[in-house]
Amino acid sequence: MSKFNKLSLRSVIAGITLSLLAPFSAAQSQDIPQLGGIWTNASRTGLTRPRGVESLVVPDEVAQQLVANMSIAGISVENIESGPAIDPETGAPPVGGQDFGLRGYNLFWTDPGSTLALVKGEFRTSLIIDPPNGQVPRLETPKIELARTNFGARYLTGVGDTSGPEAIPIAERCLIGFGNTAGPGMMGTLYNSTYQFVQTDDYFMISVEMAHDARIVPLFASAAEARANTRPEVHSPWFGDSRGWYEGDTLVVETVNINPLQMSQSSIPISAEGKFIERFSRYSDTEIVYQFTVDDDNLYSQPWTAEMSYHETEGPLYEYACHEGNYAMPGILAGARRQEAEEAAKQQ
Repeated sequence: MSKFNKLSLRSVIAGITLSLLAPFSAAQSQDIPQLGGIWTNASRTGLTRPRGVESLVVPDEVAQQLVANMSIAGISVENIESGPAIDPETGAPPVGGQDFGLRGYNLFWTDPGSTLALVKGEFRTSLIIDPPNGQVPRLETPKIELARTNFGARYLTGVGDTSGPEAIPIAERCLIGFGNTAGPGMMGTLYNSTYQFVQTDDYFMISVEMAHDARIVPLFASAAEARANTRPEVHSPWFGDSRGWYEGDTLVVETVNINPLQMSQSSIPISAEGKFIERFSRYSDTEIVYQFTVDDDNLYSQPWTAEMSYHETEGPLYEYACHEGNYAMPGILAGARRQEAEEAAKQQ
């Protein structure tokens, strides 16, 4: 579902609430970076560096060539260039075929950006900057086994578990956005990669267009004070327990205790002992450099860091009304129950 012509009520209310809770001090505003505004992190750069590409930074002509050869959501360059992959005369591909999900995704809605990630004037081939090879340093044998759910086959074929709503991915259930868009470890997605940052003395709020997610980060005077105010482990909210502080002109946000269900479907998993450290630095009037570091020696051989930029955009931030007009889940479940009833009737 794409943009709607109305402002996100949730983001507006969140921004007003934060402003009322902590009126901004003009004196303090001179000492910390100003991050408020509407921003986008849309780009065609993936988390890891593509095979055969060695350099993190490439010149403009190489960046254009790489983008020209990229697929979108698994749709080949040839299909992208020829327009929608479904012929209205022949209809959708058969359910269960390996191209059902790929060809069934309407290219009209996609808006992943048209360039590689542009960070401080440089085109980047991967979001990962450390390790230098641009790859996730996974342990060959993890110290613990995380519960992981892979919905790739369901997306490709249209066939999957239909036993109940819990069998459907949390993003399709409109609980949170897909693609780690709200983080921690925030990354752009196929569309709606727009964010609103609201900054006060005591809170930093991140409102994400995909999918009306809001992270409200309390701010403290130091890392020690922030860590002393960690919530009890019994709390495991979406996006985790985030607390922030300033280190010079950089806002640092540390997140622990992320909801296990979110982690089971996240593209950047961590264990219960792991943490994310995010850094927001104002690079220019129109650019915020954003880094996140994943620190979890249960799953990774070293802490690793990704970097991208948020670029100022005119906005506005639209409401991603995920459930509005979305009949997929009730249709899937109703169809499955109908199929079960028909099969049971044949056996009588």
